[in-house]
Amino acid sequence: MQRWVGTALMAGSAVAYSLAGYFTRLIPLDVMTLLFWRGVFGGIMIAALVLIQYRGQAWARTRAIGWQGLAVAAMGVISSYLYLAAFRHTSVADVAIIYATLPFVTAGVAWLVLREREGWRVIASSLIALLGVAIMAGGAIRAGHLAGDLLAFAMTLSFAITMVLMKRAGRQVSMLPAVALVCILTAVAAAPFARIGPIATLPLLHLALFGTCQLGLGLVLLTFGMRRVGATEAALIGLLDTPLAPLWVWLAFSEVPPLLTLVGGGIVMAGVLWNVARPAEAAG
Repeated sequence: MQRWVGTALMAGSAVAYSLAGYFTRLIPLDVMTLLFWRGVFGGIMIAALVLIQYRGQAWARTRAIGWQGLAVAAMGVISSYLYLAAFRHTSVADVAIIYATLPFVTAGVAWLVLREREGWRVIASSLIALLGVAIMAGGAIRAGHLAGDLLAFAMTLSFAITMVLMKRAGRQVSMLPAVALVCILTAVAAAPFARIGPIATLPLLHLALFGTCQLGLGLVLLTFGMRRVGATEAALIGLLDTPLAPLWVWLAFSEVPPLLTLVGGGIVMAGVLWNVARPAEAAG
């Protein structure tokens, strides 16, 4: 039962994260301003959740995250900025392909830190998902982007470390205060480059939805889901945001994705679903 709950939470987190492209297209502001306001609203949402859940113990719970919680917050901020930097120095296809190696990178980090080993089905499902992302990228991968590709790999590694640290620390204490710090620190880092002045009501509402429904909800579901499934399986389920992202843009802005995107996205989802549907006794 715990595994099914964890799977549902991780899938919900992937759906929330997949809305990033939709909100980025919807809101006519620069990237740093988007990051700032998304972090502000996401941080407010998660901080409010910490206060509601723990009430008088909220500060004690925040202090209890210790160095591991601070490391989760720091790595979360680093992976966010490496993600943006990678897009500026290489193609979207390169980033997608490299990010699709997340389950394998996470498996290596989880084995080193947690001595956690995944079964053959999780690894096979990850390979299927990687194939799907490769098909989605199609012929868009270009040569001559070594620096950007290295940034994309650094982003993937930092996110894998974040997930494993959340898994390790989450066994003893709640990581909600740590993910609230991810939002707050992201906003602080983006503030010098962001437009903080008056913003029209409708874009501000969209920014609030971006911060709460995409970042805030995604981090909250990730935090609770990581307690119930293995780190590698969590990373595999998280790949669902890759095929879902173009789907929302298609539905909202009538941008029909290429055939390869549809075929590859279907393969990614098939790989994830094949792993999810494995018998409970084989889920160790």
